[in-house]
Amino acid sequence: MKEPGVFVSLEGIDGCGKSSLKEGLLAYLGQYQVISTREPGGTSISEKIRALLLDINNEAMLPRTEAMLYGAARCQLVDEIIRPALVDGKIVLADRYMDSTLAYQGYGRGLDLDFLQALNALCTGGVKPDLTLLLDISPEEGLRRRGKNIPDRLEKEGIDFQQKVRVGYLHMARQEPQRIKVLDAGRNLDEVLAAAINYIEPLLMLKQNVSRETMRSSL
Repeated sequence: MKEPGVFVSLEGIDGCGKSSLKEGLLAYLGQYQVISTREPGGTSISEKIRALLLDINNEAMLPRTEAMLYGAARCQLVDEIIRPALVDGKIVLADRYMDSTLAYQGYGRGLDLDFLQALNALCTGGVKPDLTLLLDISPEEGLRRRGKNIPDRLEKEGIDFQQKVRVGYLHMARQEPQRIKVLDAGRNLDEVLAAAINYIEPLLMLKQNVSRETMRSSL
């Protein structure tokens, strides 16, 4: 019997600091086997879908098309990367996952949430994060942090869209407080990283305890 894998996802509006936090967490988790993923992307097919989704020239893309393309990229990522990694007892650290679809295409675009929940279930096959760290920040601060970076197709939607997405994320956090933990992303990176580690450590302890029990049972 293999030790359990651990699945942690990072979520938040554009400019919230997910990439910086991810780098810090990868350094902290250096002693473990960690698989780092991003959405959309992470596999050859998913990266091609990413290019379609973020291309600013694809302004005519319908919200339903957008949602289903995100779902297709996620389906490929789950079956090709995430599920095998968890079966092998590895840690998966994901920059966005299923909650992004509900926040962006649901609360942001106004698509039916039940439809998106069903789409997520189909595309993930039930693979759900053990822990989701939601980096909460105001859209104004997120825009300031992005600075002069060239915005992709979704980043071009503006402050009002980002505010809808933020409201959606916070609503989901209230619905699933055991899984989704809200971090104040307005603090400095060291403080945000410390808070994130505080939530991750219990999962790592459980993983280590199961591993020791598995070793003892095999003797």
